[in-house]
Amino acid sequence: LDLSSCSLHSVPPELAEATTAIVLDLTENPLTTLPNGSFLGFTHLQLLAVPPALECPGGSDAWQEVTVEGSSRRCQGQRNLCNGSAELAWPCPENSVCAPDGPGLVQCLCDSPFHGYKCLREGTFPVLLFAGILGTATVSLSLLLWGTQRRKAKTP
Repeated sequence: LDLSSCSLHSVPPELAEATTAIVLDLTENPLTTLPNGSFLGFTHLQLLAVPPALECPGGSDAWQEVTVEGSSRRCQGQRNLCNGSAELAWPCPENSVCAPDGPGLVQCLCDSPFHGYKCLREGTFPVLLFAGILGTATVSLSLLLWGTQRRKAKTP
C-alpha cells in the first residue's frame, strides 16, 4: 500500500480497513506522530516505511530490523511478542493464549470452553435460562399492566 507523498498530517482513519497489508509506505508525508493503536490488527505487515523522524510502531523490539535510509525509516519483519522469549513474552491470564494483534500489540484469546472476563467462566452462555427468565418477566409485567390499566381505557 503506497501512501507516500500524499500530504498526510495524520494517519487516516480509513487505514484501519487495510489490516491485510503486507507492505505499507508512509514516507514523504508531514506526519508528526503515529498514534497508539494505528496499526491494530495489522498482523501481516512485514515492511513499514515511515518518515525518519518517527519511530517504528511498537518500538524497535517489535521489529526484526530497523534501518534509516535517506528519507525513510524502514521497519522490517514484525516480531511475534508471544513467542516466549524471556524479554518479549507477554503474560496472559490462565485459560487463555497470547496472539499477535499488530506491531508491538498482543491480545489474549480465551481457550475453549472458557469465556468472559479474564477467561474465568467455563462453558457456554445459558441462552435458554436467560430467554426463559426474560420471557416470563415480560409476560408477567404485561399481564399486570393490562389488568391494572384496563379500567382506564375508554369504551366506545
